[in-house]
Amino acid sequence: MRIEPVWTVRGLHKRFGAKTVLRDVDFELPSGTVLGLVGCNGSGKTTLLKCGLGLLRIDAGETRLFGEPSWHLSAAAKARLGYVPQAMSLYPWMRVRQVITYTAAFYQRWNHGLVAGLINQWSLDVQARVSTLSPGQTQQLAILLALAHEPEVLMLDEPAASLDPAARRQLLHTVLELASGGERTVLFATHIISDLERVADRIAILRNGQIQFSGELDALKDHVKRLHVTARESLPPTLSVPGTLREDVQGPEGAVSVWGFTADLVTRLEQRYHAHVDVYDLNLEDIFLELHQEEQVEQALGAVGQRTAT
Repeated sequence: MRIEPVWTVRGLHKRFGAKTVLRDVDFELPSGTVLGLVGCNGSGKTTLLKCGLGLLRIDAGETRLFGEPSWHLSAAAKARLGYVPQAMSLYPWMRVRQVITYTAAFYQRWNHGLVAGLINQWSLDVQARVSTLSPGQTQQLAILLALAHEPEVLMLDEPAASLDPAARRQLLHTVLELASGGERTVLFATHIISDLERVADRIAILRNGQIQFSGELDALKDHVKRLHVTARESLPPTLSVPGTLREDVQGPEGAVSVWGFTADLVTRLEQRYHAHVDVYDLNLEDIFLELHQEEQVEQALGAVGQRTAT
């Protein structure tokens, strides 16, 4: 049975000046799921979220949330949303308790018990001024404010970036509790891939301004495999495997990671090279690294170049 999406994107384009950040993006966020949106830094994750929430006007295509055009979301639709941006800007002169009270006034429904529980769990000082909070505490406060009205859809943009491992684990536990039973929908945009494997049941991969994959996590793991080929004689420099992401051939042995794995691929390789082929599963972090290795290298070289220039 098809699960109805709460957010639908069709043919979306977004440019900033001459730079195209998103191009021809098609995407759906199914209701009642926890979806991880992954991509390298600068891949357009934040831009896609802001377009979906109506915070940025798109250049072409369509994005609809709860069936409404994102740029013209009604007040009722906005009340069903929770959003934690990557860079949170709160009121630095206010105390924590004042920010909570001020934000609560905008919502008809506000779970005071959940707020009290998170304050205690995260050891937030309600008397502290926002300006004195650490980056991690500020992020925790932002997450609390997004959760307190119990939104139907929760969008988190790098929510764990400033949290220590213990705080990240607490956040993930809270998200799992929120999403249990399929009554709420959660989108996690992050580059901390190990976090997603604990909570997400679906994954969307944003690469080169497009959604390269969107589907169940298990389907992605079935789609990408690493093969180890052992032959009696030396193998050619390249194994010419369709969908190769990375390969390393040394004499009679070769390792190749493939996108679009099928069971008959093993048989074809064994027959072609008179070899034995072992198939290895990859976790989500391995898959991400295989898909984005070129971008990772380019970013690393760019960072080295900047340090050299300074």
